[in-house]
Amino acid sequence: LNLIGDETFDISGIDGELTPQQDVTLTIKRKDGSSQNVQLLLRIDTPIEVDYYRSGGILPYVLKELVG
Repeated sequence: LNLIGDETFDISGIDGELTPQQDVTLTIKRKDGSSQNVQLLLRIDTPIEVDYYRSGGILPYVLKELVG
């Protein structure tokens, strides 16, 4: 990937419908204006992990379940 530490990263494909182990795209943006796209396997492996992610983590998920 030739990373030097001043890159920024964007992950696309996680905004809409999210399914376990789906493909997403990592875009690496470099200071010189160039960019590189890398296909990744999303390591949200189970439907409950999708719920945890959507809730902002396990603790917010559990608290939401306890309250409501």
